[in-house]
Amino acid sequence: MMQRRAFIAFMVGAATWSAAAHAQQATTVKRIGFLRVGPPPASFIDGFRRGLRDLGSVEGRHFVIEYGLAESTAEISRAATELVRRRVDVLVASGTPSVLPARDAAAGHTPVVFIATFDPVATGIVASLARPGGNITGTTSISGDIIAKRLQLLGELLPKATRVAILVRAGSPTQAQYVEESGAAARTLGIELQIVQEPSAADLDRIFVAVRGADALVVADDAEFTAHRAQIAMRALRSRLPTLSGFREMAEAGGLMAYGASFGELYRRAASHVYKILHGANPADLPVEQPTKIELVLNLRTAKAIGLDIPTTLLARADEVIE
Repeated sequence: MMQRRAFIAFMVGAATWSAAAHAQQATTVKRIGFLRVGPPPASFIDGFRRGLRDLGSVEGRHFVIEYGLAESTAEISRAATELVRRRVDVLVASGTPSVLPARDAAAGHTPVVFIATFDPVATGIVASLARPGGNITGTTSISGDIIAKRLQLLGELLPKATRVAILVRAGSPTQAQYVEESGAAARTLGIELQIVQEPSAADLDRIFVAVRGADALVVADDAEFTAHRAQIAMRALRSRLPTLSGFREMAEAGGLMAYGASFGELYRRAASHVYKILHGANPADLPVEQPTKIELVLNLRTAKAIGLDIPTTLLARADEVIE
């Protein structure tokens, strides 16, 4: 219910601002379609806006953001189609579940800029990172490259752990790589891996019944799970289950640990692609950018709540400790 209220409040606010901006600047403003499952975390959309602002683009004068926010992955294709029908000048696919629906809805006509976690070359989205080709480019965390490091950190935190559950979204283009990389790392560490595949994070009861008995829960990088980060963190806390994800926003919501790219920075850099496209650049010629910053965030408050002592060596390496 909290998630739905947040979704409705975000949509109402976004629609009111967009309509006002259109009324004032209908002849000059550029329209940026923003496609996502659930409202974007504040750090994501703030980073995107900051990137455009740093390039001299003023919201309401030079551009407006048209939001297409789906409540679940099952509705994202409809939201993408609706944004294209509204004749946006560029379509931002925010989060992995949005990328394929955005590409398909754009049909080679509307430029697409994605911010996602998977390897866009391995999944066939682009021809290469340097020259993506087609009508699509963006930024990617390529999370598969750091999955092994996440499990190593988890091993330092929980040296006696024997079984770790991995929550992945069924049908995600990242699923196969995430499972493969996680399995290889788990075998090296001598940890039994339990793969929990769910099409949505909405059914928390089923998810937490499935992971009962695990020593920790790793939440795959996916907008579906990010949208439900507070609920996942709350249920994990209630179960005294340590959680690890790739988003600092999950740790800020009450998860135990996050290790991954700074997505606020990825969104800021994606704004540069959007700016260039709105000024005539061809997406095919704009290289896909990868993260330059990987951060470790620890939630000491959550650790205390579940009775876990974080090693001082791990605390010393953290980019941020939430107390």
